[in-house]
Amino acid sequence: MLSDSEAAELLSFLTPDTRPDVKGHTTGYILGMSGHRDGCRFLRSKSDLLVALFALTSDPSIAIVKDCYHIFINLSADETLHQVLLADVKVLPVLLKRVLDPEYLFSDQICTILSNLTRHVKTCKTVFQVLQEEVGLAQLVEIFCTEGYNKKANFNYLSPLLSNLTQLPEARNYIMDKDRCVIQRLLPFTQYQASAVRRGGVIGTLRNCCFDHAHHEWLLSDAVDILPFLLLPLAGPEELTEEENEGLPVDLQYLPEDKKREEDPDIRKMLLETLLLLTATGAGRNTLKEKNVYYIMREFHRWEKDVHVTAACEKLVEVLIGDEPEQGMENLLEVEIPEDVEVKLKEADIKEQQELEKEQERMRQEEKEEEEKKKRDAEGEDKEQESGLIR
Repeated sequence: MLSDSEAAELLSFLTPDTRPDVKGHTTGYILGMSGHRDGCRFLRSKSDLLVALFALTSDPSIAIVKDCYHIFINLSADETLHQVLLADVKVLPVLLKRVLDPEYLFSDQICTILSNLTRHVKTCKTVFQVLQEEVGLAQLVEIFCTEGYNKKANFNYLSPLLSNLTQLPEARNYIMDKDRCVIQRLLPFTQYQASAVRRGGVIGTLRNCCFDHAHHEWLLSDAVDILPFLLLPLAGPEELTEEENEGLPVDLQYLPEDKKREEDPDIRKMLLETLLLLTATGAGRNTLKEKNVYYIMREFHRWEKDVHVTAACEKLVEVLIGDEPEQGMENLLEVEIPEDVEVKLKEADIKEQQELEKEQERMRQEEKEEEEKKKRDAEGEDKEQESGLIR
């Protein structure tokens, strides 16, 4: 890594008055450093370099600004740099102000940095506090939901930012404020085909909100009607009986033959986990049973190939077809589990994960062997055709 004198020389090249080509070579070099862990850790100890680089996000050269933003994306992906970026470089007020500018060229890069900075609870709290002081969560949601707010940005990474922020009770309280109609504006994005990042972030936000069981009845009521938005991405074109269809939410009835399911297995798993959270209360379980969710899950289970997603589906089905918990244990999120039982459950979860990974590896191996067999068969046919032509 660089010596102190070499680092000082680099710093001397990161001034507004330095020739553009020299600045460009310097930012390009530091961008390469930031792409691996040792480089990030070195830069962590050089806050004067980071302050100079951040100042260059206002440089007249678009190429230099782009390099600098990519450096900060890399640095913000390393949790050990978060406090340096927030306390020493003080990136938040500037970034938040810029993201509001409908003409700003690098809003998407800013969203990525903010998303990275909010992955862990400690820095997430700091970001949320400054966000509320400088901009307000309401403004971010408005930008996220306004198509064409900035023609140079898509704001898809605001979605994982919202998901990260809803780790915090205060952010969830805002999203689920009954007077603001925020969560209702997010629901359509569970099927936003143009971006898996946007879909996944919104579904992550909904899942976090569903940890607050006090809101379950409201979320499932007509005021929000969350259920169809969670079920539609999991529903396919399979034909159900008239009786099975009529019990479903209206949007799930008689789906067309070309209906496609969510293609990302991680997103499918999050949807199932969100539905499972909604079954934590008696009212939630009753609603999902009355709305014939089981029949959607039955067809989904037949279709699903990913073992981790299948396991999540089976947990939900167990609740839907199982007996109600005994009196006093109706709210599954409030049940106190003895310490020794909790240890055994964690051990069982670890064992289950290991078995699922083995099963997934076995399935991958079978698919690989099948592909190789098809390839060999095809090559054999080609050779037969060639020999027939040569005769």
